[in-house]
Parts: sequence; C-alpha cells; structure tokens
Amino acid sequence: MRPQNGLRHVRRARSGVAAALTSVTVRPLTAVIPNNRSGVLFTRWLVAGGLRIAGPALPGSRIRPLARTSAGGFGVRGEWVRGPGVRRDDAVIFYLHGSGFAVCSARTHRGLTTRLSEGTGLPAFACDYRLAPRHRFPSAADDVRAAYDWLVDQVGAPERILLAGDSAGGHLAVDLTLQLLREGRAAPAALALFSPLFDVTLSLAADRERMRRDPMVSAARAARLVGLYTKDADPRSPRLRLSADAVSAFPPTLIQAGGREMLAADAIELARTLRRSGADCELDIVPGQMHVFQALSRVVPEAGPALKRACHFLGTHTPADLPLRLAASQEAS
Repeated sequence: MRPQNGLRHVRRARSGVAAALTSVTVRPLTAVIPNNRSGVLFTRWLVAGGLRIAGPALPGSRIRPLARTSAGGFGVRGEWVRGPGVRRDDAVIFYLHGSGFAVCSARTHRGLTTRLSEGTGLPAFACDYRLAPRHRFPSAADDVRAAYDWLVDQVGAPERILLAGDSAGGHLAVDLTLQLLREGRAAPAALALFSPLFDVTLSLAADRERMRRDPMVSAARAARLVGLYTKDADPRSPRLRLSADAVSAFPPTLIQAGGREMLAADAIELARTLRRSGADCELDIVPGQMHVFQALSRVVPEAGPALKRACHFLGTHTPADLPLRLAASQEAS
C-alpha cells in the first residue's frame, strides 16, 4: 500500500469515528431539545461550546468587533478578522455564519473565518445578523444586505468582496447575490459555500435522509429550527425559494458538502440551479463527511484540505486592479 493511500485510509477512519460519535451523542440530544426559547438558548450554548473545542480560532489571529448604523438605518454588526500574519488589504471576505437562522454568531465561527483569512491572506468581515425566534424572516436577510451595502462603501468596489457562508449562511449568500443581480448591481467576485441550505422546507434533505441517516440531526428537527425564522412567511417568496432562472452573470461559485449529510441534496440542487443559469459552479462533495465539517478542524482530518481548496478557489477570483479604501475603513472602525 502506498503511503498516500495509507494516510487517506487513516483520515477516513478518523472521520468515521467522529461521525459515529456524533450520531450517538449530538443527534439524540438535538432530538429532545424543545423547540422554544429555552431550547434555542441551550442549543446556542451547546453549539458554541462544541465549535470552541472542535474548531477554535487560530492562535495569533486579530479580531476587531464592529457595531454601527448603516445609511439606511439598519444596524451593522460583526467583526473584522485577520488570520495570523495577514496584512493584505486589496480585497475582503464577507462571511455569513449558519445554524438555522437561530443559532451561532461571528464569534462561534472564528475557527472558520480565521482559517479562511490565513489561507487567502485576506481580512474577513463576519456578519452578525438578527436571530430567530425573536427575529423572523426577512430580518436576517435584511441585515446581511445592510452589512453588504456598508461593506461596499468601505472597500470602494463590489468586485473587491468575496462572499462565503455555511448552512443557512449559504442561503443568505445566494439570496443576497440574486437580489443584487435582479437590481442590475454588481455582485461579489465569487462565492464559497459550505453545506448550504437551499430548500428551507427541508424536503430535499428529508428525501436524502431516507437513503442515508444524517449523523448530526434529523431533517424534521432541522425543519422545526428553520421554521422559527420562516414562520408566517410566504414560502413562495423569491428570498426563500431561491431561483436563478431570471438572472445572468451569477459569480463563480464553489459548493462544498459532506457525503454523509442530508444537505448534500441541497448542495447538488443548488449547483444544478446555478449551472442552468450559466454560472460557473464547482461542486465538491467530500465522501464520509458531516455537515460543515470544515469547522471541525481538530477532529476531522479532511477539514484542512477542504478549506485549502476553498481558499485557493477564492484566491483565483481576487481582483487586483480596482480602487481600494479598505485599510482606512478598518482603522476608522
């Protein structure tokens, strides 16, 4: 057996153990957490602790919180993130965290944002949007749009922005891009999406789950969580039921998902949707992996290589000849 093949088998074995442990610990726990305010608060605590252990921020990273009001009166909250040694200011990653529109924050996702920053050599702005159940649709999407418009003012050109997000953050990223294109505005230079949520009804996920059990959470439980955000909203809204049929020039997009997760179905369908519109979309389904495995750098060996591929993709779409005001804007913040 070649050493490279042996290493691959070891990685797969470690990932299999992580998935098995998740299946007998996290999944049963999520099944019994009540779908009310107390349950959501407990879930936030649980997920934040798990990510802090399994995917902590890179040592030596610089974090600068930001909270201000945009020109339109919306609150813009989040944090500037620079991985170790990052000095470039010619572009920025706009990051949107996931977890069902109800859980997580820029802080919980520092493991991802610091690694994306280090891997691309670029600063990241991680957005904190309002969360359900207190804030329903379209609160999160409106906050993301306000933060994006503010960020464009800071960097001087939309093409300086690389958009990334995971899970529900992936849905928000696609919604934002479609909004901009429908308005005839310039979109970000490229998108990198990790286990993106495409179908907020979780029907695609439920169909896939019938073929293979997701080790992390059931489709029914995920649907209840997302439902805290979409409650009373029209499911036919173009900001929920995403479609690229009426747009063109969707930016180059990388979609990554795990082969074991139910949202692999969403990743596949989103890739089909974007390709039908003429977009250059790369789909990377990593065998044996769980939902947003890229965030579990300490326990999943494939997390590092997957993020490296994502960073390379973003790097190839970083523009180099546009006016810039980013350095000054960060000093002012």
